[in-house]
Amino acid sequence: MDVKTSRTTPVVREGESVQTSDVETKAPVSTKIVVSGGFGVGKTTFVGAVSEITPLTTEAVMTQASEGLDDLRSTPGKTTTTVAMDFGRITLDADLVLYLFGTPGQHRFWFMWDDLVRGAIGAVVLADTRRLADCFPSLDYFESSGLPFVVAVNQFEGTPAYTVADVRDALSLPAPVPVVICDARNRPSAVATLMSLVSHALTAQTAQTAT
Repeated sequence: MDVKTSRTTPVVREGESVQTSDVETKAPVSTKIVVSGGFGVGKTTFVGAVSEITPLTTEAVMTQASEGLDDLRSTPGKTTTTVAMDFGRITLDADLVLYLFGTPGQHRFWFMWDDLVRGAIGAVVLADTRRLADCFPSLDYFESSGLPFVVAVNQFEGTPAYTVADVRDALSLPAPVPVVICDARNRPSAVATLMSLVSHALTAQTAQTAT
């Protein structure tokens, strides 16, 4: 990620010296992050928990048209679904702004993924231990595209707790891919997940530059 600078023209009075900070200031670096995972895994919740602006959601009420297509056994109270994307923004530091794009989870919306992922530096793949197979399409997509990603296990209430090692083994993830346990509803937990992704993406970028 390149740090851009913006220049301002200072007003210099007679006898005053011009300091470097008066002439050149760093502009925030804006980066794009994708939040992905299976249906009902908590993508909209994750984006909403961390966004410092009112998140843009494209949720539609689920109808009988989705019967037989969407598995609601683990999310019986779910009445809406994302049909395009979720969008939010978070400033992690004075010079780093993340724009979050949540992908639709259902197979019938996968045609949008290429557009949503374009320009991203990395992805958060949310996983539900009751339905680990639901995150396989996301893992396959990001592995094949070479986009750095972290796997974030969204710990739903009442579900068994598994260790990071258990999840890594179940998903056959290579050692460099970070795995974290998070609560998508909890802002500090979600922010920590994003920090892990940014660190991983920077490490991957440095390694790629060195080769």
